[in-house]
Amino acid sequence: MTAPLSRSVEDYLKAIYQASEQGGAASTSDIAQELAISPAAVTGMVKRLAESGHLEHVPYRGVRLTAAGRAAALAVMRRHRVLETYLMERLRYDWASVHEEAERLEHAASDELIDRMALALGEPRYDPHGAPIPTRDGQIETPVYRTLAEVEVGVAVALRQVGDDDPERLRYLESLGLVPGTALVVTDRQPFGGPITLLVGGPGGRERVIGIELGATLRVGPPSP
Repeated sequence: MTAPLSRSVEDYLKAIYQASEQGGAASTSDIAQELAISPAAVTGMVKRLAESGHLEHVPYRGVRLTAAGRAAALAVMRRHRVLETYLMERLRYDWASVHEEAERLEHAASDELIDRMALALGEPRYDPHGAPIPTRDGQIETPVYRTLAEVEVGVAVALRQVGDDDPERLRYLESLGLVPGTALVVTDRQPFGGPITLLVGGPGGRERVIGIELGATLRVGPPSP
């Protein structure tokens, strides 16, 4: 039987997955940014994970997860995202703070408990922030989104995913009605990095104005049929 991974190792594997999701490899600085620690603190753990077979080095680019490392990272992400969904839907946790509670629980919950929670929820595909939930056999959807900052004036989209690591930003988004599934229409974009004007709720919805930097953190896709 494989020994359980430590909380620190699980955190690193999840961070490396997230840092390398787009580019295929993660640098030391990428990992440090994900974990909010110094790059110097990352070096030792990266070496240990490479020795244990969870990582492999990519010349001149950094590291990437092996099959074993990816499976372990997705297992942690599944626990986290199912926990978030269960805490919100069944225990009425706040959308802005549920991430922190799931962070505390994800290392303690067994895979059996997570599977039972997912079954009780009807096997959800996405967590409350729009992130895809890995399946119990280690598969994960990879939807292709663009950011709201890239959407042209007059185009209708739907908000699909928001970052879940900043409670204050989540509270602000919620106050604007910017939650996954919401229909949006971009009605104006000021030049040179100026603000974006939206109709939240689609045509006839409420007008909201957000900054370009915030818009760059919001992932959107085609509107629901």
